[in-house]
This record gives sequence, structure tokens and C-alpha cells, in this order.
Amino acid sequence: MRTTVLFSGTVQGVGFRYTAARLAGCRRVTGYVRNLPDGRVELVAEGSSEEVQGLIADIEQAMSGFIRERQIRQSPATGEFQGFTIRR
Repeated sequence: MRTTVLFSGTVQGVGFRYTAARLAGCRRVTGYVRNLPDGRVELVAEGSSEEVQGLIADIEQAMSGFIRERQIRQSPATGEFQGFTIRR
């Protein structure tokens, strides 16, 4: 499964992407995290439902003071990612 999450709040300039990448390294997921020009952070993760949902929960717990809102969209996995990266 592929899940795209758009996080809003104070999510840029607080180590959000690095935290997400570190937490993704502890899970069996691939994808990326990046800052968006509008101040949100986009997370795209592929893996089993359990692993992806676990990653989102880990991020929400670690960054709870910074996240105001999240939008989640699910779609079929593409298999295009080799690992999990931070994109610019």
C-alpha cells in the first residue's frame, strides 16, 4: 500500500523531515519526505499497512507539538522506491 500524508502546523524548520527519515529507518517502508512551498510537509510511504500506519503513529507521537492537521490519501503501491529518503 502507498500512503501520502500532508502534515501542517509548525512542521518546517523543526527537524520534521529528519525525524521522519530516522523513524522510517526503523520500519520496513520505502518512500520520501519533503517540505512543500506552502509550509506543509509531504510524506509518501509504501509498505504493509501495519508498517506504514506504525510509521505515521511514530511521527505523530514524536512531533505532536508541531502538527496541527494531517490529510491522508491511500493508493496502490508503485514499488518505485529503493529506500526512504529526504527530498528537497
